[in-house]
Formats: sequence, structure tokens, C-alpha cells
Amino acid sequence: MHPIDNQKTAVHSFGTIANASVDMAQKHLHDILSIAIEHAPPHAAVVVFDTRCDLAVALTEAYRRCLPTATFIDFDAVAPDAVLGAFATLAPDDLVILIQSTNFRLEAFRLRVELFKRSLKVIEHPHLSRMPGAQADHYIASLAYDPAYYRDVGYALKARIDRARSGVVDSGGERLVFGAPFESAKLNIGDYSEMNNVGGQFPIGEVFTESQDLEAVNGRVRIFVFGDTSFRVNKPEQAITLVVTKGRVSEVIDSTPDFDQVLDKIRADEGEVWLRELGFGMNRAFSRERMVDDIGTYERMCGIHLSLGAKHGVYNKANIRRTTARYHIDVFAVTEAVYLDDELVYRDGAWRV
Repeated sequence: MHPIDNQKTAVHSFGTIANASVDMAQKHLHDILSIAIEHAPPHAAVVVFDTRCDLAVALTEAYRRCLPTATFIDFDAVAPDAVLGAFATLAPDDLVILIQSTNFRLEAFRLRVELFKRSLKVIEHPHLSRMPGAQADHYIASLAYDPAYYRDVGYALKARIDRARSGVVDSGGERLVFGAPFESAKLNIGDYSEMNNVGGQFPIGEVFTESQDLEAVNGRVRIFVFGDTSFRVNKPEQAITLVVTKGRVSEVIDSTPDFDQVLDKIRADEGEVWLRELGFGMNRAFSRERMVDDIGTYERMCGIHLSLGAKHGVYNKANIRRTTARYHIDVFAVTEAVYLDDELVYRDGAWRV
């Protein structure tokens, strides 16, 4: 196979990934391309891939079936200039797909940011090597794009969040209370009609916000997973309880050495541990039972996730300086129920809006 080619090349072996799973990936990617990204001729497509893990090979084959006229570039087989040269031939609204076992690095070139600056559409699949074996099938399932679900529920959640005056996360006997209105919620639901850029990191499925007044967040929340210092999912044997006082973690019950290490790093650099993001995950392929190791992928899990640390690139707060905010660590709440004002919006693993 040439490192840069325009031909559909059949691949029949994907290691631990079954051919039926590749067929399913093809179906899901076709829906993403046609419905979410709205990619169609005469617009061109460039797919940059590697072959370092089974999931990357399987997704590359699925994209070959969906995009038989696209240019495919093996990142490890060419010089960086060849990749940049392929991008330079593209026109606005053309498509770039990045299939990455880790994360592609091009010197002084932040890939997705620079591609968006050129008005290109982007689909990014990073850190695939963190999801081996059965996790690859969970990842492929998470690529399913159901516009009726994502768009109807997503916009309904945003509308409900934006008019709420308060909220509660019930994590099974503990309640985390948001005692102030929320920031205008942001959507990651595969509808880019009102956005400057088309695409981003996949899988998708999230509506997120945070309290307008961070100090109005108080109570307790039980978390069953957190992102560790290697950006991987860390699941302790029993849930960890965070005590939140005026928007800061003031006490931790049933902690673990790994979680203590996360908190120690935040405190060492930021002085205290803020609780910021309130994420409403929507991706039904992930749950407390169906997990993947990559924290950036698992973040879409259907349920509530929160962030620890002062960093949040979307919302500015007068009492937090961006220059000193360094950490945004995702933690995942045991989500029994979620209330906005006094209205139940989540129960039994599903959103009710």
C-alpha cells in the first residue's frame, strides 16, 4: 500500500475486531458524514491515519468504504511536509479526518485549530490505542448518530438548563446542590448549523454548563470514576465522596492514593480545588458497566460528569485568572437522579425532557 493513495484497499484482518464490527463502524460513520458533517461531492476529503492499533486500522477501513475517492495518508510513512501539503490543496468546507492511535504531532501546528482556521470540516478520533479488545466495540457503538435523539433531547436539555434557577445531582443518598442559575449551556450533539466550525472530536454527545456563581455549589457527590494523571479512566473499588463547600472540594471520603495524587497536584499549583463544569453526558453506548479507558472518550457517558480544577476554556469567571488556571480533571458522578429547579430530568439511566 502506498503511504498516500486514492484507492479503496480491502483489509480483511483487524486483530481482535470482528468484521461485523467494521461493518457497523461503516454504517455509523456514513451517518456522521452525511447527517452531522453534511459532507458530499464535490467537496474533497483527506484521511490521515496510522496503523499502530487494531481500532485505528478498523476505522480506516470503514472510512475507505464510505469515502472511496478520498486521499488516504499513512502518517507514519510520510514526512510532515507531505501531510501539510495535502491540507494545503483543500478548499473551505472540504473535510479532514484524523485517525490517531495516540495524537498526531506536527511541529508548531495545532492540527484541529489550524484546520478550523482554514474553514475545513474536521473529524478527529484520538487516543484509540487506549481502547483495546472489547473496548473497541464500545467505541464503535458510541459512533452511532441518532439525530432525533441527540438534537431533540440536546436542545431540550439546553432550554431547560438555561431557564433553571437551581439544580441538584442525587448520587444515591448524597445531594450536590447548585444554588444559582447556570451559564448558557453549550452543545456537542452533531448539529453545527449555528457554529463557526464543523466537526471536532468523536464520539459526541454532551450538553455542558456551570454555575454562574461557583460559590453557590454546595453539598456532597459520590463519584465512581475519575481521570487520573495519565488521562485514563480510574475506577476505585468503592465510590469516593466529595464534600463541596462554596464551590470547592473541602473534604474527601473514601479516597484512594491515585485520587489523592490528582488533588495534590491541583492544590500544589492552584491552591484549592474548584468544582466547575456540570456536564450532561448523552452517549448511550457508555455507562457505569460499559467503559473505555480514554477519559476524553468516556466523558460522553450518559449521566453527569463534573470537572475539578480552575480551568475551563469556555466560561470566564472574574475570581479565576486564566493565566494561573491549569487543571480540568473530569470526574463522574453516581447519577441516580438530576433535578433542574424541582423538575426531574434524569432517572434510570436516561434523560427525561
